[in-house]
Amino acid sequence: MTLVMNKDLAILQGAFVLADKLCLPSSLSSLQKADWSRVGHPVLEALKEICRQDELSAHLTTASVSWIKKVVCVVWLKLLSRETGEDVETSWRENPFFALQNGLPVVNHVVLLELLKSMAAAPTFANFLLYLPQAQICAELAKLVQHMKSSPIREDDVRLFMEVWWELWKGRDEEMMGGEDRIETMFARQFAHLSSKSSSVSPQAAKRLKLDPSDLPASSPPTDVLYILLHALKDIKDHLSSTDLCLQALSICLDAFYTNFLISEAVILPPKEKLHILSKVISIRERNDEKLSPELLRETLRDLHASHAPSQFQSSRMKLGEALKIITELAQLWQSKGLLTACDETNPSFPAFKLVQSVQRVLTALQKVEVPEVMTETEDCETEKSVLRDLLESLAFPAIESTSEVNARVTAIIISHRLDDYQNLALLFASEETLAVCDEQWMECLEKNQAAFQQCDTLIKLTSALMSKLHSKSTNESQCRKLMKVVADIFTALSLKDKNKALTAMMRLSSRGFFGCSVPSAVTDRFEQELNMAFNCIVQGGGGVSQSNLNTAVSLVARVAFQNPEATLRACCHSAIFNKHGFALIAKILQQLPGLRGQRERKDEAQSDEEDRKEAEESVDEGKDAVSGGSLLCRCLQEMIKTKPLSANEKEQYLKYLGLLMMPVMTVEGEERKQSFLPPQEVVNMFVLPNFSSIGQSCSDIELNLQLLHTALSVDIQEADASSHWVLHCSPFPLLYVLAQLDSQTLRCWEKPPEGTVHHWSMETKELLALVLTTLGKVVGAEVAAAPSSWSRALFWLYNKMEGLDWTVRFHLKPIWGEHFKNEVPSSLLTVCDLPEQEWSGLDLPQYGPGTGLLAWMECCCISDSLQSTMLSHLSLDQHRHDHVRMFSKGLLVALTQTLPWCSVSQWSRLLRVLRELITSGRLHVPFSLEYVDYLPLLDLRRFSFELRLSVLLLRVLQLLCGSSCSHWLSVDGWAHVGRLHAHAVREMINTIRAKLPLPSSGALTVPVSAAPKTPASGDSNPSCTSIKSPKISRDSEKDLKQEEGSPLKSKESQMEKEEPVPSQEVLFVLSQLFCHVQHIQVMMPGGQSEPLFLSSLEILSHYEAIMATFPDSSSALESDNTRHFFSTITDNLENQEMKAVLQQKIAQLVSSAV
Repeated sequence: MTLVMNKDLAILQGAFVLADKLCLPSSLSSLQKADWSRVGHPVLEALKEICRQDELSAHLTTASVSWIKKVVCVVWLKLLSRETGEDVETSWRENPFFALQNGLPVVNHVVLLELLKSMAAAPTFANFLLYLPQAQICAELAKLVQHMKSSPIREDDVRLFMEVWWELWKGRDEEMMGGEDRIETMFARQFAHLSSKSSSVSPQAAKRLKLDPSDLPASSPPTDVLYILLHALKDIKDHLSSTDLCLQALSICLDAFYTNFLISEAVILPPKEKLHILSKVISIRERNDEKLSPELLRETLRDLHASHAPSQFQSSRMKLGEALKIITELAQLWQSKGLLTACDETNPSFPAFKLVQSVQRVLTALQKVEVPEVMTETEDCETEKSVLRDLLESLAFPAIESTSEVNARVTAIIISHRLDDYQNLALLFASEETLAVCDEQWMECLEKNQAAFQQCDTLIKLTSALMSKLHSKSTNESQCRKLMKVVADIFTALSLKDKNKALTAMMRLSSRGFFGCSVPSAVTDRFEQELNMAFNCIVQGGGGVSQSNLNTAVSLVARVAFQNPEATLRACCHSAIFNKHGFALIAKILQQLPGLRGQRERKDEAQSDEEDRKEAEESVDEGKDAVSGGSLLCRCLQEMIKTKPLSANEKEQYLKYLGLLMMPVMTVEGEERKQSFLPPQEVVNMFVLPNFSSIGQSCSDIELNLQLLHTALSVDIQEADASSHWVLHCSPFPLLYVLAQLDSQTLRCWEKPPEGTVHHWSMETKELLALVLTTLGKVVGAEVAAAPSSWSRALFWLYNKMEGLDWTVRFHLKPIWGEHFKNEVPSSLLTVCDLPEQEWSGLDLPQYGPGTGLLAWMECCCISDSLQSTMLSHLSLDQHRHDHVRMFSKGLLVALTQTLPWCSVSQWSRLLRVLRELITSGRLHVPFSLEYVDYLPLLDLRRFSFELRLSVLLLRVLQLLCGSSCSHWLSVDGWAHVGRLHAHAVREMINTIRAKLPLPSSGALTVPVSAAPKTPASGDSNPSCTSIKSPKISRDSEKDLKQEEGSPLKSKESQMEKEEPVPSQEVLFVLSQLFCHVQHIQVMMPGGQSEPLFLSSLEILSHYEAIMATFPDSSSALESDNTRHFFSTITDNLENQEMKAVLQQKIAQLVSSAV
């Protein structure tokens, strides 16, 4: 920024030239202090004209302040350029003030300082000083002191001196600070430039430099600012005759002393105390006809800060004792002259109030400060303190109370104009007491300055005030609605992290937010509208939202949740369960708002482990209810599912919703670990345990609770500060016992339930129950294994409870028993299985008499993979004795018939693996009958012997089961389940057949080189085998094969492998047998409506057709015609006409394409 000449600058230059002429025969360069009143009038009048103000000491506009800065800057630099002998030839290029500065006459320090005094520009002068190094500040202060002490010494000289002193202590005015082009910065740069030239002036130039005697200091000034100022005041102490000036001077001295010697860091005043001080100051100044304004408050705050912050001018030459002695001497002198009085005891002056504050601060601090070594005599220190105490007593006046009205006005201005510490005062302003006093002003300030209240603590204060107002008897509906909107707007403007803090605080205040008590209906109606609108927007947005839309949805839910958490969570639950696919979006929203979880207490790790054990052991008592309480969301969900029955789809959404909320996520940036919105522990305690505890008394949806428990157990929660599993807080041993009871009941699920029983068990429930019981057993077992002695009581309690249940149930809890108990099985099992006595013991069970050993053995094989392996490896069977094998095979057929109907799918899969092992190892003899064969096929069926034998075995089992002695065992659902199990076995057999002969459509016909036959060249080749072309092989592979031809054995083996035929005809034969067996079983089963068996038949026919299409030579036209006739004859026995028609249509497509 460069000053460009204009009309105003020309007027100012003309005024200085006129003043210079008024000095004739002298000039402004040699002006004396007494002559300023005679010659300074033109300059002051010009400034008034330029500033458009009648008085320069009145409240100045921003433009006036800017002009005063320019004038002080230019005159000061003009003075310095004269002292340094600045070269005009370079100055016009380098000096941005050259245009104005060059047009001024030569001046001296008297002109500058008198101009400052006339313009009341002490703040401007001090602000420029603060941009200079301390040595130069001291030099300039020395000139100011010299000018002040020169004759005549007037009171306004002292006042200028004191004002400059205090402005230096206040520091730079942060409000006025700007960039590089600020006039203070330019001044400091030019000042430094001229000072550097001055220090490099040659001796000859120094001789030529003629200075005015008034510009020459007596000697080199010290570089201790406080030393200069205190001694200057001491020197002119007799020239102070005004009470206000003496009070002001002494107050400034004490504050300078306090900030130099008695504090090392800023004293932070509590906002309430600061407000009371400000209010008292404003009250006093308003009594003295000063008007409350932002400028007045800003200066008062700067004064307060300067009085409580360490000075930047730390004394290096002066000691505490010396400074304190000077100050007390001044106090004694002025007090003896009667100059230190409060003027009016009922209405003290502002300087008196300020001095009292300063004396109190110093006296308080001196009690805590060790007396320096310089003050060796204790009585000297006590003398100084006594002087200050006497001074304090002489200034005593009635305590000034800060009224709530003044507090409100002061705070409102500070907040509105963002003055110092406005955020802490906004927190204070948000209190309920302030609201009660000045409603209108409070509301106006709040509405206009919402940004000032965007702090969590401030918002919570506002919230408490609003809640108090809503619940008061004299409620203004209009104002409440307005205030609620303002509070909600302030909340909406917070960051997500702060929103969650505010939500947590609101949950602590009231789960119903602003509506904890009865509120005006108009307020409630408005909130209901906002709540409905928010969720309508979310629902209409759909589930597949972008991140920006998700953020908007989160903000909408957070806003209404802050006003009423309970109503919002109810709406969330309703939307998640009853709106299709709504659960995913609502879960995402809630995961972003962990503040709605509420506060959860955290325990010390060691203490937590011990309490977990005690809690789990105490819960062993049968009569103990499930843990009560729970989060607000859980309570909302509970109420909703109790009042409205859920459909199957709604139950599914309910499960998925809770499952997502239990998943740990990183909700907010900066969190140390992932957290669940709903901890699994809470879900189990709130939704699972209460229902399980009422089994037999209510129609609880057991399967739904089992699914929920399984979902909770599947959640991977890693607690950072707890070593024990969360399930220990869910009464684990009683829960295990209840699950074991249920599992024992499901073992005979097809039997007619006793009268009064409300549960009808499905096989899916049974399978889920076994899975949950096993999973929970593993979790609890790991805790027991970690500290077995701590769990002994609970362990024995649970084991004893198992005695009344089916013996198989205990095996699901094997991880819990560990090595503490033997495996107890029916005694008959020990007759067919060689089990070690140290691990196994027999039970005398009435239902397991002689000959039931294989039944118990098969039931063990169903329970788990590890137990299955044990049973197979310890089976007692002498395969060399054919009669033993024959008897074993017959007994197993009966045992399988008894076991099959009550197997779940997973148990049946285990049994199929057992059957495969027994058949392939030769321990189970299953003769293959030819009841569905018209002629003896000339085929090699050894590769498919297991599939054929298993199919025949299952046919025999079903024949027994459908016989007259067993057909009454099962209900309609039981027979449907048997059909599903047999279809499952057929599907597995088809899959193994597919693996032995892959088709191109199911993965391309890729036969290894060793298994890819060439077309036999001899005429006696097997016509039943279709040949396929060997796939191409790489040259390297051909080379390897040629090298292997050198060995006759290898060559022969390779040739045999290559000539192995593809078993297409064998596969067709096996498929035909499977089809006939399935049809036989479907016809035998009561009702003959088994859809799974019907679908299995279709699958067999489809694969049969694919084989015929892929290998045309596998079946001639005559053979395919016979097959169609044969299949149709068997299918004719089906009672269901629709199934029969579909199968016969499919059979008709089995046409050979062989030539």
